[in-house]
Amino acid sequence: MSTTPVLVVENIHKSFGKVEILKGASFAVNKGETKVIIGPSGAGKSTLLKCINQLVIPDRGRVFLNGEEVLHSHSQINRFRQKIGMVFQNFYLFDHITALENVEIALLKVKKMKRAEAREKALEELNRVGMGDKVHLYPAELSGGQAQRVSIARALAMDPEVILFDEPTSALDPELTGEVLEVMRDLAKEGMTMVVVTHEMGFASSVADEVLFMEEGRFLESGPPSQIFFHPREERTKKFLSRISELYGELNKNG
Repeated sequence: MSTTPVLVVENIHKSFGKVEILKGASFAVNKGETKVIIGPSGAGKSTLLKCINQLVIPDRGRVFLNGEEVLHSHSQINRFRQKIGMVFQNFYLFDHITALENVEIALLKVKKMKRAEAREKALEELNRVGMGDKVHLYPAELSGGQAQRVSIARALAMDPEVILFDEPTSALDPELTGEVLEVMRDLAKEGMTMVVVTHEMGFASSVADEVLFMEEGRFLESGPPSQIFFHPREERTKKFLSRISELYGELNKNG
């Protein structure tokens, strides 16, 4: 695994009105690493991911992808968004086109691929996430887990440098959660660089290279899963993990 940072996030601040959501969040991700961000609802986790690719514009701070500054890149932002994939809680698939067309549309419109090439790439990525037999179905014909796997294939099709996952299983029931986590686990094994916001502690403990605990817009502590889950330094981290265990069971069975 390379020690060259692919993604560097420095001192991100963001307020909405008088409410300060992010208060100086910083972290870096090396090529091939999986970083998992945990923390209570409202901590700023999702806002941080959106700031990274300028879906939300931070008030202060800097983001670098392979040494190039992403923030304030203006006309270059679409180039960066191709390299920073994002998978959301809700799948955001186009209802009127098939799974295959949902994956190939950005290849045609953004990458300007020829249709045959785009179709081949889309099929390759759908097969990669176990959706090769569902390519001609429409989103309404897919389960939530299948729709989320299509959205992952769509992100992969752009050949990103890093993929941001914003609670990708939060809208799914436990059975469907497992199939999406399995795809993400396979991506981690393949060396995909990933930043994952999740409440799935079992997944985090088995896949993460580093776990970062966020509270009130900043990271309180970070470390390998063995430290964060079994020997956390901060009382707030201990309390959060205890509460998660009460709600979801010991380190989530879906992990």
